[in-house]
Amino acid sequence: MTAPRRGWRRLLGAALTVSTALLVVTAGTAEASPPLPEQDATGNHEMGAAIRAHDGAAPAGLAPASVDASVPGIDVSAYQGTVNWASYWSAGKKFAYVKATEGTGYQNAYFSQQYTGSYNVGMIRGAYHYGRPDTSGGAAQADYFVAHGGGWSKDGKTLPGTLDIEWGPDNACYGKTPAQMVAWIKAFSDEYHAKTTRWPVIYTATNWWSQCTGNTGDFSSTNPLWVARYASSAGTLPYNWGFYTFWQYSSSPIDQDTFSADITRLKVLATG
Repeated sequence: MTAPRRGWRRLLGAALTVSTALLVVTAGTAEASPPLPEQDATGNHEMGAAIRAHDGAAPAGLAPASVDASVPGIDVSAYQGTVNWASYWSAGKKFAYVKATEGTGYQNAYFSQQYTGSYNVGMIRGAYHYGRPDTSGGAAQADYFVAHGGGWSKDGKTLPGTLDIEWGPDNACYGKTPAQMVAWIKAFSDEYHAKTTRWPVIYTATNWWSQCTGNTGDFSSTNPLWVARYASSAGTLPYNWGFYTFWQYSSSPIDQDTFSADITRLKVLATG
């Protein structure tokens, strides 16, 4: 997707220090559709479930290697239920992303406890939307997300919303051609920006991006990248992103994430 070329890079500018280790490149290939991701009775999908089915989960305790300055965090959904945020804060987690919505018909029943609870212990937090390009358009899903917890406020504690886009439950690419998938993501991104003034973070895996967009669609100048790879390095990044902003590096014992710079830059991202 070609999005208007403004926003994220100018936001970080030269002040964002990114270790050269963040740009490590390893070979990545598109593969066949993975087994169906786990879901609950309401059809709720957990972030990364399809990616874990496809690429496998990292062993417990695996930590990012060679990151000069980073901030640890986690992401949660209804699968975690009521979260003991004080314990994660004590363990050093400084930010959290919380699932808010999926498609245009699902809301996380634990969203309030998770989203407000993380904020109350001192975390910088944001919401994410599990994209379902097979059920409705990108703009409609962005509207639903914003209306049900995915908005943004300039309080220095709220991160821009995230679009979680990964392998589908019934069809890896939701029946979309690469061009149609790029257009769907662009529609979501543009509508979210129109409603909030922020470009959404895009959470994805390089293998999915290669398979379902044909490794096309340039979001690098606007949308922060949240790459999912359960290994000791982030590996090859999706098309034209030179660095990641977030990296989900493990799912044990809960989804583990890192922000690519120090806490002052995370606050800049939250402030806008």
